[in-house]
Amino acid sequence: MSDVRYPFTAIVGMADLRLGLLLNAVSPAVGGVLVRGEKGTAKSTMVRALAGLLPSIATVDGCRFACDPAAPDPQCPDGAHAGASASGRPARLVELPVGVSEDRIVGSLDLERALAEGVKAYEPGLLARAHRGVLYIDEVNLLQDHVVDLLLDAAAMGRSYVEREGVSVRHAARFLLVGTMNPEEGELRPQLLDRFGLTVEIAATREPAERAEVVRRRLAYDADPAAFAARFAADERALAERITAARELLAAVELTDTALRQITAVCAAFEVDGLRADIVMARTAVALAAWAGRTEVLAEDVRKAAQLALPHRRRRNPFDAPGLDEEQLDRVLEEHAQQEPEPQPAAAEGSQDDDPDPEGGPDGDGPQDGGPDGGGGGGAPEPSGPDGPPVEAADPAAGEEPAAPQPVPAQHPSPARESAPVAAGDPYRTRLFAVEGTGRGAQGRRSPAETDGGHTVRARRPRGRLARLHLSATLRAAAPHQVARGRSSRALVLHKDDFREQVRQGRESNLVLFVVDASGSMAARQRMTAVKGAVLSLLMDAYQRRDKIGMITFRGASAELALPPTSSVEVGAARLESLPTGGRTPLAAGLLRAHEVLRVERLRDPDRRPLLVVVTDGRATGGGRDAVAQAHRAAGLLAAQGVASVVLDCESGPVRLGLARTLATRLRATAVTLDELRADGVASLVRENRPTSPASRKAA
Repeated sequence: MSDVRYPFTAIVGMADLRLGLLLNAVSPAVGGVLVRGEKGTAKSTMVRALAGLLPSIATVDGCRFACDPAAPDPQCPDGAHAGASASGRPARLVELPVGVSEDRIVGSLDLERALAEGVKAYEPGLLARAHRGVLYIDEVNLLQDHVVDLLLDAAAMGRSYVEREGVSVRHAARFLLVGTMNPEEGELRPQLLDRFGLTVEIAATREPAERAEVVRRRLAYDADPAAFAARFAADERALAERITAARELLAAVELTDTALRQITAVCAAFEVDGLRADIVMARTAVALAAWAGRTEVLAEDVRKAAQLALPHRRRRNPFDAPGLDEEQLDRVLEEHAQQEPEPQPAAAEGSQDDDPDPEGGPDGDGPQDGGPDGGGGGGAPEPSGPDGPPVEAADPAAGEEPAAPQPVPAQHPSPARESAPVAAGDPYRTRLFAVEGTGRGAQGRRSPAETDGGHTVRARRPRGRLARLHLSATLRAAAPHQVARGRSSRALVLHKDDFREQVRQGRESNLVLFVVDASGSMAARQRMTAVKGAVLSLLMDAYQRRDKIGMITFRGASAELALPPTSSVEVGAARLESLPTGGRTPLAAGLLRAHEVLRVERLRDPDRRPLLVVVTDGRATGGGRDAVAQAHRAAGLLAAQGVASVVLDCESGPVRLGLARTLATRLRATAVTLDELRADGVASLVRENRPTSPASRKAA
């Protein structure tokens, strides 16, 4: 790979991404930029190219934390820098790998030396290296939540903290934060989205001429990187000079009362949580004015700032797509262009008491208003007759609402007949289903596991490099040997075998695999609307607990992997909305397909434990006369593998056969009805199911 970066000015199109990156280069106080887009859209190329445009920085010689000689950090771990020599170097681009550990990010202390020698042997991490440069996080949505929290806290405070057993180190960490992600691989939590200053949505151009130019330039770069970069050298210098000039002009830009009024009016009109959006919009508008060479913020700056800073802050639940109503934006800007602020009544001073926590709780327990887009009926295309062709499913990505539920005959449809997809009911908060035992999977919020976070439960001998010292256990291990080791001073004589590390228990994320019965029996009495609402609620629960999800549907004569295991819950919701019903019930095929999917996933990710959710009324009518026996044998196969399972019993009506509960017994699973799925009445469900499912899983 060539050391010559692809020129920033050679990238074709993507004007909003260019502008978002350049505004952060002008004013890092904007808070960074999150780039959302499909794969293969040059996200990484553009971010790496930006680093070459940043002005060089002066640093104190020998300082590992890039202290500015004009204003050195008084808390720098490398000590005071008064009178130290300085030199210049280019701003760094630091890339954060997906599997990075917390110690690698913030740095680490050599605890063995700290205890044995009494010295602070601190090794700086990536945050120290990124100081006064660019920190680039590719696939930020795939990082563990606690790592993302740590990064965003450092970006917001401009300082990194390391705390280990009473030893503290802190240093400056101010950087231009850029994150990229592919929404198909999973979303960030709204609390984390809000911490990014700007968000840009990008997609590959559909214009053949532009695509041809992209390919032409890339081939030219690959053939001779140096010659290609030379073609754009003049443009690169001019752009770098413009960044420097805008930085110098930034302090002189005036944010007028009119512009500030427009900013706050827009944020209020779009009902964004908290005041962070107002602050980010103000900083972005000022940076836009400086970038344009002006000393006053205009309405056009406010409008562009809103387009960059607000879309990702308007999501109310995980199934909402980011977006902004342009007509509403223009209307609010026009209304407040010249309007004088009205005096506020005295009672307004306490209005914030009505919402003491506007940004939501720390756990993000889900939306408090409404359901996902497309959760209700109405606006659907005209349906065909009962014997006509099936109605096409609505396209959630296009903003269309799904078709309204269609009448279904009371009798089961024939195998050849298929009912149109029906809309899901409104989602609600569900019970927590967790895999029993202690796992070692990725950090999440579902099942107990040994994790880097959480609370300390015991001590053990280190496995590899010592990272989390258990001080009291270490002292207890060393104490009996002090006389034999010839201790002659107050200092303990420690050997390597004395050290113990903490074992911490938190929660992990799991693979939640849905096996959904889409046969004709599920369509009876419009049952599928309630069933889809229940599955949608479980999908939302999986999103909040950072799980991977997959979906298998079975009807007719076979089972289909409708959604391979993924972190994108939005895709799962879209597949659920378009799910038709009809035909026989090949329950055994669905369970066997689940067994195969779990087998493959166990090879891919052995530490991630699965949770199987079977959504059915328990009927089995596909596969011959012994369909029920085949289904029970398939259930026994999953039970023998120790797969934690939940059966969502969808049977309804005054006469119930109890087939789903019989299936749950074969699976050694917890059986829950649609009414019992809701989060209320937790204690009664635990008492009801604990005797029949003692070891495989729990509801709490």
